[in-house]
Amino acid sequence: MRYIRYASIAIFAVALILVAMANRSMVTLKIFPDELAHLAALNPSFQLPLFVVILGGILLGLIIGFVWEWIREAKERSEAARQAREMQRLQAEVKRLKGVQSQNKDEVLAILDEAS
Repeated sequence: MRYIRYASIAIFAVALILVAMANRSMVTLKIFPDELAHLAALNPSFQLPLFVVILGGILLGLIIGFVWEWIREAKERSEAARQAREMQRLQAEVKRLKGVQSQNKDEVLAILDEAS
Protein backbone atom coordinates (compact mmCIF):
# COMPACT_ATOMS: atom_id res chain seq x y z
CA MET A 1 0.00 0.00 0.00
CA ARG A 2 2.89 2.32 0.78
CA TYR A 3 4.32 1.82 -2.72
CA ILE A 4 1.01 2.74 -4.33
CA ARG A 5 0.99 5.98 -2.33
CA TYR A 6 4.58 6.79 -3.34
CA ALA A 7 3.81 6.00 -6.98
CA SER A 8 0.76 8.26 -6.99
CA ILE A 9 2.75 11.09 -5.39
CA ALA A 10 5.48 10.64 -8.00
CA ILE A 11 2.94 10.70 -10.86
CA PHE A 12 1.35 13.84 -9.41
CA ALA A 13 4.77 15.53 -9.07
CA VAL A 14 5.70 14.66 -12.67
CA ALA A 15 2.36 16.06 -13.85
CA LEU A 16 2.97 19.32 -11.97
CA ILE A 17 6.47 19.62 -13.44
CA LEU A 18 5.12 19.01 -16.95
CA VAL A 19 2.42 21.68 -16.47
CA ALA A 20 5.05 24.11 -15.20
CA MET A 21 7.37 23.43 -18.15
CA ALA A 22 4.56 23.80 -20.68
CA ASN A 23 3.33 27.12 -19.22
CA ARG A 24 6.49 29.16 -18.73
CA SER A 25 5.36 32.18 -20.73
CA MET A 26 4.98 35.43 -18.83
CA VAL A 27 1.50 36.83 -18.22
CA THR A 28 0.32 40.03 -16.63
CA LEU A 29 -1.71 39.53 -13.48
CA LYS A 30 -3.86 42.54 -12.63
CA ILE A 31 -5.56 42.91 -9.27
CA PHE A 32 -8.50 45.02 -10.55
CA PRO A 33 -10.20 45.22 -13.94
CA ASP A 34 -9.27 48.32 -15.93
CA GLU A 35 -12.65 49.96 -15.27
CA LEU A 36 -12.25 49.72 -11.49
CA ALA A 37 -8.58 50.65 -11.62
CA HIS A 38 -9.44 54.05 -13.12
CA LEU A 39 -11.93 54.69 -10.30
CA ALA A 40 -9.52 53.63 -7.56
CA ALA A 41 -6.58 55.44 -9.22
CA LEU A 42 -4.34 52.44 -8.80
CA ASN A 43 -3.84 49.29 -10.80
CA PRO A 44 -1.21 46.98 -9.37
CA SER A 45 -0.09 44.42 -11.91
CA PHE A 46 2.57 41.74 -11.87
CA GLN A 47 4.45 39.85 -14.56
CA LEU A 48 4.48 36.17 -13.60
CA PRO A 49 4.97 32.87 -15.39
CA LEU A 50 1.63 31.24 -16.18
CA PHE A 51 2.37 28.11 -14.14
CA VAL A 52 2.86 30.27 -11.02
CA VAL A 53 -0.60 31.74 -11.56
CA ILE A 54 -2.14 28.27 -12.12
CA LEU A 55 -0.43 26.60 -9.15
CA GLY A 56 -1.01 29.66 -6.96
CA GLY A 57 -4.72 29.52 -7.74
CA ILE A 58 -4.83 25.84 -6.85
CA LEU A 59 -2.95 26.47 -3.60
CA LEU A 60 -5.19 29.41 -2.68
CA GLY A 61 -8.28 27.28 -3.34
CA LEU A 62 -6.93 24.50 -1.12
CA ILE A 63 -6.18 26.91 1.71
CA ILE A 64 -9.63 28.53 1.48
CA GLY A 65 -11.24 25.07 1.44
CA PHE A 66 -9.29 23.89 4.49
CA VAL A 67 -10.18 27.02 6.46
CA TRP A 68 -13.83 26.78 5.39
CA GLU A 69 -14.02 23.14 6.48
CA TRP A 70 -12.28 23.88 9.80
CA ILE A 71 -14.83 26.62 10.53
CA ARG A 72 -17.72 24.38 9.44
CA GLU A 73 -16.61 21.56 11.76
CA ALA A 74 -16.23 23.80 14.83
CA LYS A 75 -19.66 22.75 16.10
CA GLU A 76 -18.78 19.04 15.83
CA ARG A 77 -15.45 19.56 17.61
CA SER A 78 -17.07 21.43 20.49
CA GLU A 79 -19.78 18.74 20.80
CA ALA A 80 -17.12 15.99 20.88
CA ALA A 81 -15.20 17.86 23.59
CA ARG A 82 -18.41 18.28 25.60
CA GLN A 83 -19.16 14.57 25.31
CA ALA A 84 -15.61 13.68 26.36
CA ARG A 85 -15.95 15.86 29.47
CA GLU A 86 -19.32 14.27 30.25
CA MET A 87 -17.85 10.78 29.84
CA GLN A 88 -14.98 11.60 32.22
CA ARG A 89 -17.44 12.97 34.75
CA LEU A 90 -19.59 9.83 34.51
CA GLN A 91 -16.56 7.55 34.82
CA ALA A 92 -15.47 9.39 37.95
CA GLU A 93 -18.97 9.06 39.36
CA VAL A 94 -19.06 5.31 38.63
CA LYS A 95 -15.68 4.91 40.29
CA ARG A 96 -16.89 6.87 43.32
CA LEU A 97 -20.08 4.80 43.56
CA LYS A 98 -18.13 1.55 43.30
CA GLY A 99 -15.94 2.82 46.15
CA VAL A 100 -19.01 3.49 48.31
CA GLN A 101 -20.36 -0.01 47.62
CA SER A 102 -17.05 -1.66 48.42
CA GLN A 103 -16.82 -0.04 51.87
CA ASN A 104 -19.42 -2.46 53.18
CA LYS A 105 -17.71 -5.53 51.68
CA ASP A 106 -14.77 -7.66 52.52
CA GLU A 107 -11.41 -6.18 51.38
CA VAL A 108 -10.75 -9.07 49.02
CA LEU A 109 -14.14 -8.67 47.33
CA ALA A 110 -13.59 -4.91 47.04
CA ILE A 111 -10.26 -5.47 45.27
CA LEU A 112 -11.90 -7.92 42.87
CA ASP A 113 -14.66 -5.41 42.08
CA GLU A 114 -12.12 -2.68 41.36
CA ALA A 115 -10.23 -4.97 38.98
CA SER A 116 -13.32 -5.66 36.87
